[in-house]
Amino acid sequence: MERRAVDDRESSPGRDGAGGALTARATVDEHGVVTGWSAGAERLLGYPAAQILGRAAASLLAAEPTAEDLPPFSELPGWHGTLVLRHLDGHHVEARVLAHHRTPDGAPGGARDGTTHGTPDPVADRASDGEVPGWLLVSPVPGAARARQDDDALVRHGFLDSPCCSTSVYDTDLRFRRSTQSGRGVLGLSDDDLRGLRLTDVLDDPVAEKVEGAMRRALETGETQYLENHALAPGEGLEHAWSVHVYRLEDVDGRVLGVATTGHDMTEQYWARKRLQLIAEAGTRIGSTLDVTRTAQELANVAVPALADFVSVDLLASLDDLPEQPPGPLRAGDSLALRRIAHQSVFPDVPEAVVALGEVDTYPEGSPPAESLRTGRAVLHRVSEEAIADWVAEDPRRSARIREFGFHSAMTVPLSARGTTLGVVALARHRHPDPFKADDLVLAEELAARAAVCIDNALRYTRERATAVTLQRSLLPQSLPEQAAVEVASRYLPAGARAGVGGDWFDVIPLSGTRVALVVGDVVGHGIHASATMGRLRTAVRTLADIDLPPDELLTHLDDLVGRLATEGESRGDVGATCLYAVYDPVSRRCTLARAGHPPPAVVSPDGTVELLDLPAGPPLGLGGLPFESLDTELPEGSLLALYTDGLIESRDSDLDEGTSRLRRALVAPAVSLEALCDSVLAAVLPRRPSDDVALLIARTRALDTDRVAAWDIDPDPASVGEARKNALGRLAAWGLSDAAFVTELVVSELVTNAIRHAVPPIQLRLIHDRTLICEVSDASSTAPHMRRARTYDEGGRGLLLVAQLTQRWGTRPTPTGKTIWAEQSVDPDPDPDTSFTFSDPDT
Repeated sequence: MERRAVDDRESSPGRDGAGGALTARATVDEHGVVTGWSAGAERLLGYPAAQILGRAAASLLAAEPTAEDLPPFSELPGWHGTLVLRHLDGHHVEARVLAHHRTPDGAPGGARDGTTHGTPDPVADRASDGEVPGWLLVSPVPGAARARQDDDALVRHGFLDSPCCSTSVYDTDLRFRRSTQSGRGVLGLSDDDLRGLRLTDVLDDPVAEKVEGAMRRALETGETQYLENHALAPGEGLEHAWSVHVYRLEDVDGRVLGVATTGHDMTEQYWARKRLQLIAEAGTRIGSTLDVTRTAQELANVAVPALADFVSVDLLASLDDLPEQPPGPLRAGDSLALRRIAHQSVFPDVPEAVVALGEVDTYPEGSPPAESLRTGRAVLHRVSEEAIADWVAEDPRRSARIREFGFHSAMTVPLSARGTTLGVVALARHRHPDPFKADDLVLAEELAARAAVCIDNALRYTRERATAVTLQRSLLPQSLPEQAAVEVASRYLPAGARAGVGGDWFDVIPLSGTRVALVVGDVVGHGIHASATMGRLRTAVRTLADIDLPPDELLTHLDDLVGRLATEGESRGDVGATCLYAVYDPVSRRCTLARAGHPPPAVVSPDGTVELLDLPAGPPLGLGGLPFESLDTELPEGSLLALYTDGLIESRDSDLDEGTSRLRRALVAPAVSLEALCDSVLAAVLPRRPSDDVALLIARTRALDTDRVAAWDIDPDPASVGEARKNALGRLAAWGLSDAAFVTELVVSELVTNAIRHAVPPIQLRLIHDRTLICEVSDASSTAPHMRRARTYDEGGRGLLLVAQLTQRWGTRPTPTGKTIWAEQSVDPDPDPDTSFTFSDPDT
């Protein structure tokens, strides 16, 4: 067997430090064979290494331990206990043994153990690094422990001279007795100065009262008390966070001697925890809405007072005009005009602010905000630094604020998201005694990064919403047309922030015969797509209304259009709408209505009675294949007809019946005008932040005086044409419209002649004097005439062309019994209604 020399120098370095021979060390392999032996082991048992290496470790046992004292080692990472060993001279040695399990990956080397190793068996298992796996056993050599009196002195000085653990001892009256070196440093006084005083005598702070309360509870109950505090102690220049344990002191007989406090400085952990809490809080508080100003204010609210005493959030003023800011940090020489959108302070009303909310201020090159925006990096400054001093010196207002409030440090952090620079956040301290540190700058960058993404989202949403609102309003009527049938007022309100602009619309369309069409519709969805679809539907409704289709037929054609839109391009399957179409005739005071999945209209009679018209619902537009039905009702003059979209009466906070009840009550409330009534209805019915678009159209019906309408039945005989002209001219004279006699005579002659020649009786001529003069000829035929250009030798075909040239407009509309051809011309009343005219009466 190979052997190594025994190193028995007691001063040789080892894991014991100096005096390694005072510790007995031995290693035993997995087979129980001694593989290592130290000088301390030789001193303990008398065996030299050459005599013991390679022998079974069990031969050293004077008494075999029981199974309870010595469990299977293979199941344990370590073991400690007392063994009775046999000395070389035969006497027994009782040794306290500590055993460590050696593994191939972590076996300590011989030099580190201070042991001599050998190889007892050439075929013994080896570790991969040449070390034998097994156990390391250590035991103190008798005489290694110091004397008890030396122990007491060592403990006393170890306690009193501790530089890191602030411990103070108090008697049973809670009066100070002794303190460690660190404790004396915290209190800023020596033991002699403090002895006999209570903590509340030394610290004028609520923290002292809490600690004394914990001392009293520890004395009374014997239970250790724990508390955390954050305060500025007399011996400290800055506030520190402490975790304090308070425990009762007793002697060996259980007599209470006093109480001790042990404090551990956990300032770094405290601030790290506060920063994590602040970041977590920022995740829930910043970006709660898609409003830019509110998001910026949420950032300022989170940072004050947890991080700073004053915070301002400024966005580039160029964002007001550009649709989107160019990406990247600003270049030198770029405009640094910033608009203040939010600020916060530890003081009410933010007295530190130099710039008011909404104002624009320009920051010169080299100032901290400009530097942050130019470099795209956060900057930390002391107020006394030259960069700030030079900038502030040029601004008397800022200089005055800094002196008044005592600002001492500041940070500026750029707001950047998706490669785009948005603005800058400025944070300052004046009330907080500690200046900003690098960790504070990192925290500020984290908060600004989170807020920048939310602000960028809000800006993008605001741009999209503004585009959609602009498109929506451009597609709605810019002004309601003048007409005599109804007095109207309208309102359109886009949805709240998150829902976005929808596809609600309304319209007022003058029709022939002094009638008027009232329309309200709602496209499914929100955003630009819904607005564009609304524009297409509104145009389609006006086109269909121009050919005077009845309400049910008009909705049928509109349903076909929506069905086709649903199969086109990107909108495939996503197009749907509801619509209510009403036609009111002031001559007969009849109103014909039809709806496609839309809320029914409300009618307020002149006596104040409110009812929802029992109008057949009809399917929403786009379903196809289902019919629409009309309702015809008479509305007394002065009735109110209210058309609206479902956003007025439906909300997340109330059901449909409740919204309808509020609408009914609001419609009968006194109002000086229809405009005022619209405002009062919206205020009474809508929630503060509507979740859907709202369109409201209120019409007050009028009736045309009977003396403004004249009608005659026409015999289907060509000779009746002359009588028809004579009757018409006589009526014009009574109305004082003699200047319109020539054109009216020609129109009546042409339209009546065509009806006699080509139509089916009964035939009727009607004149209506309103804002214009309207001539109508009705018959029982459904065939409508078409204007064409007559050829050279044609005997007919020029009549309608002349009518179109001499009148403002003309057209044909279907009736339940046939059709009506009408022509409309502008007229001015005669200056002298009594003036008489002589008309020729040609036969043809």
